[in-house]
Amino acid sequence: MSETTVRPGQEHYVAPLEETPLAAVDAVDESAPSASLWGDAWKQLRRRPLFIVPSLIILLLVVVALFPSLFTSVNPRYQELARALEGGSEGHPLGFTRLGTDVYARVVHGARASISVGLLTTAIVVVVGGTVGALAGFFGGWLDALLSRVVDMFFALPLILGAIVMLQALQGRSVWTVALTLSLFGWPQVARIMRSSVLQVRGNEFVTAAKSLGLGRFATLLRHVLPNALGPVIVVATISLGTFIAAEATLSFLGIGLPSNVVSWGGDISNAVPSVRTDPWILLWPSIALSVTVLSFLMLGDALRDALDPKGRTR
Repeated sequence: MSETTVRPGQEHYVAPLEETPLAAVDAVDESAPSASLWGDAWKQLRRRPLFIVPSLIILLLVVVALFPSLFTSVNPRYQELARALEGGSEGHPLGFTRLGTDVYARVVHGARASISVGLLTTAIVVVVGGTVGALAGFFGGWLDALLSRVVDMFFALPLILGAIVMLQALQGRSVWTVALTLSLFGWPQVARIMRSSVLQVRGNEFVTAAKSLGLGRFATLLRHVLPNALGPVIVVATISLGTFIAAEATLSFLGIGLPSNVVSWGGDISNAVPSVRTDPWILLWPSIALSVTVLSFLMLGDALRDALDPKGRTR
């Protein structure tokens, strides 16, 4: 490659900037909002039926759980033994149970107990597991080794089996005791996910820059690491919420979950088992409500996972 020699006194022609496309190429729209993981995720989610449909179903379920009187005025505990196993009629579209209680009213009121247990358990699991995982992943060293061994000890205990043993030992059972029992055996999974996510985030350049500017370790963890490490935890928490609702129904079905005076889908499924051959519709309706609820949270978790995974968005 030959070099171009410049003679003394030779003038160089430089095109004016306004006549070149460089200005348009390098121009930055300062009025546009800055791109972020959450902003990009929302742009993708609001166009996906996999997110919209379960979100609307979950919103409806929350409204039903908070305001059941908007959907039925029938007392779900009121028994009309003369109408036991009677089919649907005016004012009672789903008929009556073996004890003469309204099936539709019990399905509506059962949403409160099931969703309450799921939300409480998920909140406790995220707080406890997220805190343990964040501390272990960010500080490392002996703290990481100690907390990881504690997580492994709890992770080895099966969720349903551990909950059965704990609830049988308790005298009084309520929404809170069931939620706390499920949380005791459910937080290790969130702790592992949070630890792994924090380990990936803490090595990024913006974390190093924050430390070099004199920001404390706890402040760096709270301001920079956690907001960028919450994506996988939110996905797991959403899926786990449906799992905890199913676990509560399983425990109530076995008779060791919520007490009989609390209306729940699991308890209604258990009460309908003796009539499953002659009157299967009594079992059908609470089972459908439970299945739709769990499936909605699983679908929502799948949509969030696809949206919050940067690699998945580029595929």
